[in-house]
Amino acid sequence: MENINNREKLGQKASFVAIFGNVFLTVFNFLVGFLSGSTALVAEGTHTLSDVITSILAYAGFRIGMKPADEEHLYGHGRAEPIVGLMIVVFLGIIAFEIISEVYKKIVLGEALTPPGLIAAVMALIGIFVNYIMTNYLVKTGEKINSPVLIADGRHQSVDIFFCAAVLVGVIGSRFGFTFLDPLVAIFIAIMVLKTAFTLARDNLNTIMGKIPYPKIVEDLKSLALSVEDVKGVHDIKINNMGPYSSAELHIELDKDLTLQKSHKIADQVEKLIINKIKIIKLVTVHTDPAETECEPKNDK
Repeated sequence: MENINNREKLGQKASFVAIFGNVFLTVFNFLVGFLSGSTALVAEGTHTLSDVITSILAYAGFRIGMKPADEEHLYGHGRAEPIVGLMIVVFLGIIAFEIISEVYKKIVLGEALTPPGLIAAVMALIGIFVNYIMTNYLVKTGEKINSPVLIADGRHQSVDIFFCAAVLVGVIGSRFGFTFLDPLVAIFIAIMVLKTAFTLARDNLNTIMGKIPYPKIVEDLKSLALSVEDVKGVHDIKINNMGPYSSAELHIELDKDLTLQKSHKIADQVEKLIINKIKIIKLVTVHTDPAETECEPKNDK
């Protein structure tokens, strides 16, 4: 219970940091954008406003994922987190489309490239710093508590670093007459956004499809089970990945002459050992089989 409460506190704190950080950036991007005449910062303000929405989505996904099991969701609600992670991928796709549309207007339709005021460069630097802090905090917290939705929000937040860098390059470049830098950097940003979206989509889809949390987990689980006295073999190991946590199912082989009470006690030892040693696994089901019997189904010929 303590670990669950700690995970909830860390997750909520990270979500609130993302929400309030993006509210701050949205307000100042709009304010500085209008004062400096920077359409790029006004556009960035619109983008950070969408970040507020995605951060709220991430928080909602985290809260739903923390709900315990009930009669209709016997394994809990953990898959809510990777599902919301996929929703964030959709937002990234929309952002990439908006960037490409702006580049199209400026290059193909010949829109004027207006150089923003120097105050826009200062705001861009602040944006780079704030977004860098939020990105690292969200991703590290997400990895610490194994939260796909916080990691997704952090990776999404990292895109803003490139946005702010583009504004900065655009301001400096325009002062030297290189107005073409703005759309050129925008194309690079769009590619980075799509790359981030692809990575997040792949990771969250793998989670939903039940991909094991890490390659050696089956070996680790087998070694732990075999370390329990009287366990002679382990087979049919299955891992059900829910996102923030996983469940496991395995068969252990015991001496056929052991009493039912003794077999149950050994199975209980194996369950507790796995849950205590492999933190991502929160639920274990252990089946006991006699060691001399072939337990795996045979193919009928």
